[in-house]
Parts: sequence; structure tokens; C-alpha cells
Amino acid sequence: MATIKPFKGIRPPKELVEQVESRPYDVLDSEEARAEAGDNEKSLYHIIKPEIDFPVGTSEYDPRVYEKAAENFQRFQDKGWLVQDDQEHYYIYAQTMNGKTQYGLVVGALVDDYMQGRIKKHELTRRDKEEDRMKHVRVNNANIEPVFFAYPDNEVLDKLIMRYAATEPEYDFIAPIDGFRHQFWVISDEQDMKTITTEFAKMPTMYIADGHHRSAAAALVGAEKQKQNPNHTGKEEYNYFMAVCFQASQLTILDYNRVVKDLNGLTSELFLAALQKNFVVEDKGTDIYKPQQLHEFSLYLDEHWYSLKAKEGTYDNNDPIGVLDVDISSRLILDEILGIKDLRSDKRIDFVGGLRGLGELKRRVDSGEMRMALALYPVSMQQIMDIADSGKIMPPKATWFEPKLRSGLVIHKLV
Repeated sequence: MATIKPFKGIRPPKELVEQVESRPYDVLDSEEARAEAGDNEKSLYHIIKPEIDFPVGTSEYDPRVYEKAAENFQRFQDKGWLVQDDQEHYYIYAQTMNGKTQYGLVVGALVDDYMQGRIKKHELTRRDKEEDRMKHVRVNNANIEPVFFAYPDNEVLDKLIMRYAATEPEYDFIAPIDGFRHQFWVISDEQDMKTITTEFAKMPTMYIADGHHRSAAAALVGAEKQKQNPNHTGKEEYNYFMAVCFQASQLTILDYNRVVKDLNGLTSELFLAALQKNFVVEDKGTDIYKPQQLHEFSLYLDEHWYSLKAKEGTYDNNDPIGVLDVDISSRLILDEILGIKDLRSDKRIDFVGGLRGLGELKRRVDSGEMRMALALYPVSMQQIMDIADSGKIMPPKATWFEPKLRSGLVIHKLV
């Protein structure tokens, strides 16, 4: 069962939300955050990217930067830019992209559910990135940014959410960078909160969609606090961390594409010939060509687009990993032909999120920065859930969720 609880969120007053809210810490670098914050002292970047308050070039991992995060978090509360709710609530967070809206429930997720595998992951995490986020959680004693979960579709919860969606939201704005609409409702009705808690308790599991490092960091800090407290009861706020939970069928997963700097010493002709061992290769001309189905890839090379269709026998429909296009392309193109063994560390390859479009692949190749580009058909949420259920881990750089959660709409204190 999935154990969740409402919490006393720390939130900006309605009139300040657009000055406070920001993109997540990990989708932009320090200088982009510095530029976006500008002279706005209320920007959440001062808490989640506090290196912007130091001279250019200051490392985001400098101990002073973490201390500044805590100082700024307290200052935001002292000035009334962030205010804690008097009562515990669940919250609804809706995002609208390209006319499609997805509705998430903001909850406190149980640390032990993560530690015991009832909150399932599909990606590996790196200890250095976990430790960075753990330091941020520790120093602030709060989950400043939410993680992104999926749960199996639930008719009872869907009806409850739609009832709130028909009312005026607490927050409603168009984000300046992504152009997407973000709305937020506060659930204070006791019966509605009980219903939400009860329905989640019927679910055997939840799934991490995005934010694996934040999930790990939040849970590990909670587990630390359990061990450090001699009077631990299990009811303390640190036993929970903040998550936004969406129905799986509502989520949009975009393609996550690859660009490569060289052909591993091959000419274009030899490279195309090598591909024919495992793929049906078809020249599609100079117009941008997008993969139309699973196991089809688009290759951009020498100002031409090609369709690559994986041949029967090159993948295993009974293997939740082996059937993935990210695995097929990694094994049969990047590794076997191009000699790229480790997607996480090889400097010859880079990755482009699908929101940028295939035109970005074309641009990077035409500029001479890259030699070729490979576009993939998007992974499905069902594939992600199947992999998580099997206990396996997806290859790196496999999923790109969009829209990203905005930060600063609500914060969860661990005390």
C-alpha cells in the first residue's frame, strides 16, 4: 500500500507567486539562473541556485552556497514571501501544455515506502548528485522542490480532482520560459483528504517518473533523521517527503535524442552499410523525418534523413529492457558501430530533449559541432512501469518528461 499524508505547505501569497516560482534547479545552469532571476530578490533561484548570490564562477557545491540557501529560505519566510499554512492540506497542481492538461496531487510520501521499494524507480542514481541534494535538504530542513510520481489511474481520485478543477484556483499563471499554464488548488475539506489518503492506501506501488536524485536524497535524509532521533515514533514530519503524483495515463513523455561527434573512423558510406546488418535503412530525403513507431529511428547525416527500422531478432519482446528503443540503439548503433560504451561518461555523445524538436538535431549537425544525429520514438509510461515492476533499470537518458514541475508553489518542512 502507498502511505501518504497531507502537510502544512509553505507557499507564496497569491499576489507574489509569479515572482517566487521558478524552473527546477537541474534544468538550467548557474548563469541561466542568474539571468532569469535578474534583480528579482523574491526569485526561488536564490534558494535552489544560491550560487547566483556569489561572484560568477563560484561553485554550486561550495559550502557557503548551501549556507546561503538556508539563509535565503529563512529570509523569504521572515519577509512574508513564503508563508506556512495553518492546517495540513493536500494540493492539486495542474499543468497545461499544447492544449493538454495533467492534474497532480501534492502529497507527503512515506520515506519507508521508498526505502522498501514500494515507491519504484527505473533509473540509476549517482551518489555525488544524491549527496548534493541531501546537503540542500539537510541545511534547509525542508523539501524545497517536489519530486514527480505516477500512480495507476484511479476513477475516484479523478472525479475528486475534476470537481476542484471546476473551481477557481489559488494560483493560475503562464510561465514566462516554457509558455505553459500552471494552476494550483488547496484541498482543505476533511472528507476529501480522507478519500485521497484511502485511495492511495489501495495502491500497491507508486512510480518515480522524474526526479530520481531528489527522491533518493529526500528519503535518505528522512532515514538519517529517524536514526538520529532517540525518541523516534514514525509520526514525525521528516518521515515524509513532498511529491506531485499524476495519473499515469495523463503524462507526456517526449523523445530523448542523441547527437554524436564522429563516426568512429568510418565514412558515411561505410557507416550506412554497417547499419544494414540490423536495420532496414531508407533514405527519406532532406525534409525532417520523425520516427513513426516503436523500433524505428531517424538518422540525420550529410543533410539527409534516414529511417532505420530494427530487424526481427534484434530485440526481445519478452525483456522489458531489451525491447526498448534506447537499448536497441545503444547496443547496435552506439556501441557496436560507433564504439560508445558508456552513455554517462563518453564525451563523443550528447543528448537533446524532445521539446527542442528535431530541428535542433539538424542545427547541431549542420553547424559542424556534431557528425550525426539519432532520433528515437518516445518511451511509454507503461514501459516505464513494466521496468520498475520487474526490478530492472532503464538505460541512461531514456525519458524526457514535459512539462517540468515549477518550483516554489509549495514547500514541505521536515519539522
